[in-house]
Amino acid sequence: MHPRVSLSAISTFTWSLDEDLAFWVDAGITNVGVSAAKLEHAGWEEGARRVASAGLRVTNLIGLGSFRLDAPDGWPAQRERIHHVLAAADTIGAECVVVTTGPAGPLPWEEAADALANALAPVLADARERGTPFALEHTNSLRVDIGFVHTLRDVVDLARRLGTGVCVEVNACWAERGLAHTIAAGADTFRLVQVSDFAVGTLATPDRLVPGDGDIPLERIVGQVLAAGYEGCFDLELIGPRITEEGYAAAAGRGVEYVSELIGRLGATIAR
Repeated sequence: MHPRVSLSAISTFTWSLDEDLAFWVDAGITNVGVSAAKLEHAGWEEGARRVASAGLRVTNLIGLGSFRLDAPDGWPAQRERIHHVLAAADTIGAECVVVTTGPAGPLPWEEAADALANALAPVLADARERGTPFALEHTNSLRVDIGFVHTLRDVVDLARRLGTGVCVEVNACWAERGLAHTIAAGADTFRLVQVSDFAVGTLATPDRLVPGDGDIPLERIVGQVLAAGYEGCFDLELIGPRITEEGYAAAAGRGVEYVSELIGRLGATIAR
């Protein structure tokens, strides 16, 4: 496993935390992204203790849920959950916490951004005090239930405004206009890059493929990210019916192998 590759617990979506931990040991997976939902299900403190005792490198902790930006009465409860996420991140040594923005509802984009700034303010203060990098993830435009920011360009702008980092979801931005420029200009905000593949003609989400099996020009995009100076991890986030059909272990193994080879080869080329 390349030191700049990690495997997200989203890739074993229906498995419990204990199943994830057992699989990571058996498969020799040393770098992981941990699911906050699975920690919560196991009990925040107990789940975090189990991860911490496993001796893993936790490249990211994927946060729980999202703010409903048009419903501020619900923000305190969501803030409380994210405070639990940040406390768990301390315990497990997570290198960043990743969350989506939450749905805008009827709000126009600009008002949703203002609402997000207000909703996140106490959470970001907590993250800064703990020294925990905090990243916003942009989402596929079909997933308006979890986010209102659907381009890498927009999430970079929003992250600069809020003082956060960015989680780059390659599956959501690979066909974006001016992607090379956005990567070059925004790489200083990148805290995590999520990698998977996509088959042109797919009409549902999530329905991802193992990297190398689909149509995303991963070599070009990953090369641009590396050339822009990004020094963080590439996190495999595999989910959907074709991943389930192949089997989590087999899909994860092929994905780790493919992305490890790709990062190693491209990184060596750029270093020359």
